[in-house]
Amino acid sequence: MTIKKTSLALLASAALTVSLSARDQIKIVGSSTVYPFSSSVAEELGATSKFPTPVVESTGSGGGMKLFCAGNDLNTPDITNASRRMKTKEFTLCEKNGVTDITEAVIGYDGIAFAQDKANPAFDISRKNLALAVAAEVPSKDGKSLIANPYKKWSDIDSSLPSREIIVYGPPKSSGTRDAFEELVMQATFKKMPIYTDLYKLDKKANKRYKKYSVVRQDGVYVPSGENDNLIVKKLTKNKNAFGIFGFSFLVENDDKLSGSTINGIEPTPEAISSGKYPVSRSLFFYTKNSHKKDVPAMNKYLEMFMSENMIGEDGILAEIGLIPLPQEQRAELRKSVLAGKKITLKELKH
Repeated sequence: MTIKKTSLALLASAALTVSLSARDQIKIVGSSTVYPFSSSVAEELGATSKFPTPVVESTGSGGGMKLFCAGNDLNTPDITNASRRMKTKEFTLCEKNGVTDITEAVIGYDGIAFAQDKANPAFDISRKNLALAVAAEVPSKDGKSLIANPYKKWSDIDSSLPSREIIVYGPPKSSGTRDAFEELVMQATFKKMPIYTDLYKLDKKANKRYKKYSVVRQDGVYVPSGENDNLIVKKLTKNKNAFGIFGFSFLVENDDKLSGSTINGIEPTPEAISSGKYPVSRSLFFYTKNSHKKDVPAMNKYLEMFMSENMIGEDGILAEIGLIPLPQEQRAELRKSVLAGKKITLKELKH
């Protein structure tokens, strides 16, 4: 009896060791914008290979990076999606926790849509006025100081805009879409305005507080709406005055209910986004933890499938749901580097 118990204990221990040292199912976290693309690849992998469908969670780009960089243990994610590039401080966190072999993949372009219910008249907004609508502080009337944002209606900012309440449902701080919006709209606007830059230079406290010119107002006009972009879509159909900020793919999926505003007179179209003419355009990414590949064999098949022309090409599956493809030559180069597991460096991220 003692021998049998010992044998059973050894078998159980061996089984536990195997379960902790290898698994079939890929764990993916990160961007809500990249989520539908990653999920499509995951479903295809589950349907066409011997591997189970990967688990894909929408945690936001920042939230995904924290989970991804927590360590090399198999309880941590294998892949994290991001709607902006990995930050240097995130790379440093990864290194600190032993995650030192990471490959960066760019899957295509995306535009950030500023959308409303389709029943509303067309809306055109300049990037400057959009920044002024959501900033915590704006120039005073005499232009000599910054004051708490007093704007309640679009016409308060510019008399040519409608007399309509400003209400914006947007991503939270953990979101890569929020990071990209702050950079491409707010920072791009305010770094060119002396009222901001001169005061920042003179006031060290203000310089520290507004180092990146992108503090969003918190008086209820801008409403953080979580990492579920579909929730923003639902809110827009209920509140006709409201606008929503999310990735272009969600506008494509809901074009029967929503319309995208023109920014600086440019419509959010695939052509305008891929050419860079649309002012709020960006690249989409995912990052792989190469140390997991030996214990999660499905990763190689998933990467091969994701980077294939069948997925990210001009006539690929992901283009049908809103991904804007990269140029063919760039796709080929990226495919080669991702499948080879090219290691990203801190130096590359700084450029």
